[in-house]
Amino acid sequence: MRWISRGLMVVGTMVLCQCAGSMGAGNMGGPTVEERKAAIASEPSGDFFYGRRYYIEKTRFWGYVKRPRQSWDKAKLAIIREDKKRQPDRLPENGPQGARYGYDHNFEYRLNGYFTGKEAYDPNSNQFLPEFMLTGYEVVNRNPGWLFRPDDKYDPYRITVYPR
Repeated sequence: MRWISRGLMVVGTMVLCQCAGSMGAGNMGGPTVEERKAAIASEPSGDFFYGRRYYIEKTRFWGYVKRPRQSWDKAKLAIIREDKKRQPDRLPENGPQGARYGYDHNFEYRLNGYFTGKEAYDPNSNQFLPEFMLTGYEVVNRNPGWLFRPDDKYDPYRITVYPR
């Protein structure tokens, strides 16, 4: 009986600290670690950013944004400011599959714009996040796979993919 209690305590602790979300193989697919490092090292550089759309239902952040040749671990989860350009998936939330807000989850983009130096609040994730003023974008990859580690697990209802 004692081992059952301990087992339940371990499982409960793993769920509460989200340790269980990083155990085992991820569900995002993608390249090997070496292939990802080589791809980042060979990225064209310039006065732009790379962004990875990260859609979680009911949140208003856009995704992760980084400089060229910078590791994704250095990326910032950001909110897009749309004064100059609307974000790529600015569509109705209840539209048809593939044509609704968030359809582009995990797409990789080349983003033109800049961090404004301000933070914006996303009430649904309870976070103050850097604000990125978007001035243009183009899709780089529609299926790049994992973002931070090969064991990344995506859940559309909670934040599970973050740098550690």
